[in-house]
Amino acid sequence: MGRRIAVVLFNLGGPDTGDDVQPFLKNLFRDPAIIRAPLPIRWLVARIISSRRAPVVKQNYAMMDAGGGSPLLPETRLQAEALEAELARAVPGDEVRCFIAMRYWHPFTEEAAEEVKKWGADEVVLLPLYPQFSTTTTGSSLTAWNKAYKKPCRTVCCYPFEENFVSAHVDQIMKAWEKAGKPENVSLLLSAHGLPESVIKAGDPYQWQCEAMAEMIAGRVPPDWEVSVCYQSRVGPMKWIGPPTEEEVARLAEARRNILIAPIAFVSEHIETLVELGEEYRLVAEKHGAPSYTRVEALGTHPDFIRTISGEVLQALGMKEQVRSCAGGRLCPSGWGGCPHAEVKQTAGKRMTATAS
Repeated sequence: MGRRIAVVLFNLGGPDTGDDVQPFLKNLFRDPAIIRAPLPIRWLVARIISSRRAPVVKQNYAMMDAGGGSPLLPETRLQAEALEAELARAVPGDEVRCFIAMRYWHPFTEEAAEEVKKWGADEVVLLPLYPQFSTTTTGSSLTAWNKAYKKPCRTVCCYPFEENFVSAHVDQIMKAWEKAGKPENVSLLLSAHGLPESVIKAGDPYQWQCEAMAEMIAGRVPPDWEVSVCYQSRVGPMKWIGPPTEEEVARLAEARRNILIAPIAFVSEHIETLVELGEEYRLVAEKHGAPSYTRVEALGTHPDFIRTISGEVLQALGMKEQVRSCAGGRLCPSGWGGCPHAEVKQTAGKRMTATAS
């Protein structure tokens, strides 16, 4: 009899209906990985931000024709089904089941952990649908998971440089360009979700991974294209990493460039891709005179993306270590202290010290 292998897919989550928008936002902003302040202040800030932002965000969700809710969960389910099918072919003697663990809405991480326990998994692989590691995304999901599930697990921390993953992005970009009529004078914007600058200065490797991955993509598109990275979805008065996507769109539009814009930190369609990239920045481009503006679709169930995450799961099942990246061991340069490999090393060192004493 084969193993029962549980693959837990980490993702952000999204409201099911318009009525869920404010509580979803409250869950998001009271996470200590997002608002790095003491508990009473964090809860107060979350309450204020969620109440102020909810009306506008609710309108944006309504624009996606998903019943006022997010399409993220249905998209994630399709990815889970595709991954299960791919893994079933790779490990025919084992039973593989994917569980969805959303951080800020149903099915919550805690719900997924209970389902994995009930199923009686022999092996558990934690797989983020955040390709680049950040303490605010994968790190936060891991913290929640470790509180809810105490048995050993193997973790895929990130896979931004995996060959099939980069190829999937390039394929989506080239298809969008061809669909747009193969315009000349192209500027390709690779947009990622922004982070406060303070998070990066604290050692979070997210920005480094995004920009190193962008260099790989730039080397595979036509050489006359102008390729750059930008960051979207700023919230609050603090200083964020840049350049801001909106400002880059305006700059390139005024230079009369044909803009292609691709999400490189989102693998599923949701509010940031469909509304922010698809609608809001399109209006900015048109206002500033861009000859054309084309949004590249998120990866979804692109075969190369499914091969990427399937391969990472299989590699994780064969390793002795707790955490792997697409490089096997640590991917990030040593200066990035927020890398989970650094945390694993520190924890092991503390255990050895405690044993010796």
